[in-house]
Amino acid sequence: MKIILREWKKEDIQPLVVLANNKKIADNMRDLFPSPYTMKDAKEWITLNLNRKPPTNFVIEVDGELAGGCGIRIKEDVYKYSGEIGYWIGEPYWGKGIATIAISLLMDKIISEFPFLIRIYAEIFENNKASMRVLEKNSFYLESIRKNAVIKNNITLNDHVWVKLFR
Repeated sequence: MKIILREWKKEDIQPLVVLANNKKIADNMRDLFPSPYTMKDAKEWITLNLNRKPPTNFVIEVDGELAGGCGIRIKEDVYKYSGEIGYWIGEPYWGKGIATIAISLLMDKIISEFPFLIRIYAEIFENNKASMRVLEKNSFYLESIRKNAVIKNNITLNDHVWVKLFR
């Protein structure tokens, strides 16, 4: 199995809709991730990311097929040396170790492109144990549990903050 990260391209619109239009994925994402995920949503996402320099969002590709997405958001102001990562994997690719490898590849890109960062973190809903395991395998540690910090689908959840420090 060959896993790479690459930039988004227009040809990704249809496969993105097919994979991302899944309530099981949306349930573990912020509400900014559309559900249902439409052709319009895919076009807007890809247009936003076309030719972005430096790229901050990537396709997770497995054996030449779009399998998910990942990226980093560089924070601002007093948090300017921090970045928040996010990622998702299409359901047909779950349980195969793809996310663990993708996050390792993402970390390599982040370190290369944003060497000033001293803190990278991810916020994971309490019921997403698989995602927490992905971060743990990539040397992140659980920094905190923010009680009742998330309301997703009208359910109050704890938010687990996983961190990797570089200084």
